[in-house]
Amino acid sequence: MIFFNKLYSYLLLSLISILFVNAHPATIKQDIDWPQFMSQQDMIWEKLPEYWYDSAFLGNGKLGLMIYKEPGKNYLRLETGNCDVHDHRTKRDVFGIPRLLTGHFALHPKGKIINGTMHLDLWNAEASTDITTTKGVIHLRSFVHADEMMIIVKATTEGDEHDFQWEWIAAEANSPRYLIFKRQGKTNKIPKDYELNPTAKISNGKEINLSVQKLLAGGETSVGWQETYNPETERNLWINLTHTYPQNNSSEICKAEIRKAIRKGYQSMQKTHRKWWNTFYPSSFITLPEAQKENFYWIQMYKLASATRGDRALIDNTGPWLTETPWPNAWWNLNVQLTYWALNTSDHLDLAASLENALYNHIDQLRLNIPKAYRHNSLGIGVASNLECMTTEVGIPGKDKAQVGLLPWACHNLWLIYRHKMDDDILRDKLFPLLKESINYYLHFLKEGDDGKLHLPATYSPEYDTVEDCNFDLALLRWGCQTLLESAHRLSIQDSLIETWKYVLLKLTPYPTDENGLLIGKDTPYAFSHRHYSHLLAIYPLYLINKEQSNDIEMIEKSLSFWQSKPKALLGYSYTGASSISSAIGKGDDALAYLNKLFGKFLSSTTMYKESGPVIETPLSAAQSIHDMLLQSWGGKIRIFPAIPATWKDIAYSGLRTEGAFKVSASRKQGKTQFIHIKSLAGEPCIITTDIVNPIFEGKRNFTIQSLPNNTFQIDLKKGEEVFISPQGEKPDFIISSIPHTSKNHYGLKIIHQRR
Repeated sequence: MIFFNKLYSYLLLSLISILFVNAHPATIKQDIDWPQFMSQQDMIWEKLPEYWYDSAFLGNGKLGLMIYKEPGKNYLRLETGNCDVHDHRTKRDVFGIPRLLTGHFALHPKGKIINGTMHLDLWNAEASTDITTTKGVIHLRSFVHADEMMIIVKATTEGDEHDFQWEWIAAEANSPRYLIFKRQGKTNKIPKDYELNPTAKISNGKEINLSVQKLLAGGETSVGWQETYNPETERNLWINLTHTYPQNNSSEICKAEIRKAIRKGYQSMQKTHRKWWNTFYPSSFITLPEAQKENFYWIQMYKLASATRGDRALIDNTGPWLTETPWPNAWWNLNVQLTYWALNTSDHLDLAASLENALYNHIDQLRLNIPKAYRHNSLGIGVASNLECMTTEVGIPGKDKAQVGLLPWACHNLWLIYRHKMDDDILRDKLFPLLKESINYYLHFLKEGDDGKLHLPATYSPEYDTVEDCNFDLALLRWGCQTLLESAHRLSIQDSLIETWKYVLLKLTPYPTDENGLLIGKDTPYAFSHRHYSHLLAIYPLYLINKEQSNDIEMIEKSLSFWQSKPKALLGYSYTGASSISSAIGKGDDALAYLNKLFGKFLSSTTMYKESGPVIETPLSAAQSIHDMLLQSWGGKIRIFPAIPATWKDIAYSGLRTEGAFKVSASRKQGKTQFIHIKSLAGEPCIITTDIVNPIFEGKRNFTIQSLPNNTFQIDLKKGEEVFISPQGEKPDFIISSIPHTSKNHYGLKIIHQRR
């Protein structure tokens, strides 16, 4: 009987191969006019903005620029920033080692400002500003150079505005948390021993002007600028910001950068700047049936490339656009993790290297963050660190308000980056040892209870309470042990802890639950509104509880519904998380409904995030929520269009990247998938789920196709090979093109015209 079952399976497999494989390959093409397409995503201001939230913003992963009119004043403000600029005090907290403000340039016109407009050209990453005054018009073209550490502003004028004046106004170089508390009158929140840094010293040279800010703890920041004139009606402002520590040579570097840029000239600098950005966007492509969502998505891609580069700053809560804020550091209890997700699917892994470098290059400091008794084999990171050395202490479970899971959660981000690259050298040499020692810290505190299960002492569930058997930590411990075992098997590592990890997985207590789903932890129900979804981490983004396991969908639905049933404290990322959880169980309409709750009071006119202070991570996580509707690849399966809302009839994407290092393109029209294209970059097992009922698989050879349940197929795709998938009996053109929209440019500031 077994023989005949095997024979039947073999014949069935052969039949599938004969019926559905076509060895005549198609080709995938793009019909995208990139400059024209991106122009529809641009932000347009019909009036000058007056606040951080509404400002035009530019950046290169280190330097940043924001442009807005100073409220109540007759000048345009160009706020500068440099992610390198930190204080370096021995007290390693948000007052001792925060990022510091640099200052702004004030453009003082000759006349009184009457009105103005702005346009942020995303394709070229340039902002144009037109200021109309009682004396004439000033036209500005500004960009932060993609590669060089230069901010360049070109000015042309009309009328009597040629002699407008630039003024440099240095910022107070003290903790932004100090600045905001001082302005709010909350001096009781400022440490009594907080000593102020000296004021900046400004010197006007014959060519280059300098503002030098020295710091009490050593190091300095220099802002340099020089104007050139060519021809008489054109003025170019060249700006550099340099921070050095512990050296005090920032002025020399600053002046050298300015001289080098001026020698190259404006046209040359603009050309190389545009080349970088014009190459960046086409790595992948998405077009959506809602113009507003499409605009929003591409602005997030622009924002990510403005906020980081692989060899530049980690993205913290504000990116290169620091302002007065209670959060002048990187926060690791959600913010950093959410920020980086979208870089994987969009195939911008080069930018994600800034997160890899921040952690892989600071192992010594991650060890010092752990209490001394556990440093011999453990690593960790606390809630808030600076961008330089990851300095922040981790408490002791059962004794302190210990947030143990923050480094393991960051390691999950690193795992996702690895899974989208499939670079085993990184896994072996960097991620595996880092993850191992981050999980080791948990192992010191696991205790076997009377029930024979392993339990955790009290740890902190962000941002709810300190509880035993905290679901946040149980999920990360379980994921960590599973991932270490999977990695050791893949790399043929005979680690001494393999049996320990197996034992933990066997004996670890189940997630505490009740009739409403997942609890915060042991004997701690979700009783009051909670903006974080830390207690649901096992569902998303870890997918330990998922729709492919029996009874898990019910648990997911109950947990999500009960969390969202208490809306008082819910904020923007509560809704992006709920959207992605809905997508994880294939509920596209719910995913869109939750995502829509982000739009409105939580988003500014420029897609910046509006909460109790300026932060940027939530809209970036919403880009991943969009990805989760269109493409998922957790658990070793590529799911094409897994959670499409009923109203989204037409969608197309090209070059999206999945776990296993596959590049995927797909097109959907009138609610039906037209075709799929997949290219393997690493030769990993290729398993796909599609709504195409009778798919045809085309390629340069006859693939072996194994049919699995739920319209899932395994394709023996080798490294470098491509497969084209389409419905049987149809001949798609395999062309990716943008969806035409009647509306465009939804972001920026609009003048609301009242009907008469």
